Amino acid sequence: MTHRCGTVAMVGRPNTGKSSLLNRLVGEKLSIVSARPQTTRHLVTGILTRPGCQYIFIDAPGNPPRLKSVLHKALNRRVAQAASQADVVLFVVEAPRFGAEDQAALERIPAGQKVIAVANKLDLLKRSADLIPFLERLSRTRDFAALVPVSARTGRNLPELLRVIAEALPEGAAAYPEDQLTDRDERFFAAEALREMLFETLGEELPYRCEVMIDSFKEEGRLRRIEATILVERDSQKGIVLGSGGARLKQMASAARKDLERLYQGKVYLGVWVKVRRAWTDDARVLRQLGYE
Repeated sequence: MTHRCGTVAMVGRPNTGKSSLLNRLVGEKLSIVSARPQTTRHLVTGILTRPGCQYIFIDAPGNPPRLKSVLHKALNRRVAQAASQADVVLFVVEAPRFGAEDQAALERIPAGQKVIAVANKLDLLKRSADLIPFLERLSRTRDFAALVPVSARTGRNLPELLRVIAEALPEGAAAYPEDQLTDRDERFFAAEALREMLFETLGEELPYRCEVMIDSFKEEGRLRRIEATILVERDSQKGIVLGSGGARLKQMASAARKDLERLYQGKVYLGVWVKVRRAWTDDARVLRQLGYE
C-alpha cells in the first residue's frame, strides 16, 4: 500500500478560521482562536496520522495591512516561507466572501505551488444557493488543484478535504511517530494560553502590543511551575493589563492556568508579571529573543 506524507501550509487573510480548522483536523487545541484577526503569530505545526497518510499541517499568521512594524514584516516572511516550502498550500477563505485582503494573500503564494482552495464557515452561510456561484468566482482567481467547502466548527466535509489533500501529497514514510500531535513544546503552549487570554480580555488594539515570555518552566513531580512576563510598550498599557489592584491580570492568569491544567493533565503554578519594553514590536533584538527572527 502506498504511503504519503508531506507538509500542508494553511494561509489566507486573518479571521478565515485557519486556526480553528487546524484544531479540528488534528483533534486538539494547538492554535489559539479569537474572534479578532492576527491572533496567530508563530508557525504552529499540527500532525495528523491516518492509515496510509501523515499530514503535517502548518498554521501560518494572517497579514492585516494596517500593521507595518518590524514584527509585521517578520510575520509576512513567515507566511511566504510556509507557502513556498510546503508540499501543498490550503488557501482558506470565508464563504461567500472574497475581497482585496483575500486576493493579496493569494498573490503571496508562489506561482507553480500546488494550492487547494478551502471555503470555510459553511455553517454561517445564510443561503446555500450562494455557495455554487461563490465557488465559481473563486475558481477564476487561480488554477486550484481543488476547491473544497467545509465547516471547521461542525466538521462538515472535512473527510473530503483530507482525501483531496492526501492525493496531492508526495509518497513517503511518516516523518513523526503516529501519536505525536505537534513539534511544539510545553513552554510554547504556556505562552500561547496566556496570550489567548490577552485577546479575550483586553480592548481592540492593546493585545497586538503585548507579548508573552516564559522566563522559567520547571517540572516538580506532577506540578509544572511556570514564570511568565507580559511585555507591553507603554506604562499606560501596563496599568490596563494589571487592572485595579492587579485584578485583571489575576483573572487572566487564573483562566490560562486552568487551560494549561487541562492540556497537561496535571497541576500548574503560573506566576505572571508585566514589564514595559518600549517599542518592542520594532526592536529586532527583542523579536529575535521572542523567536520571530
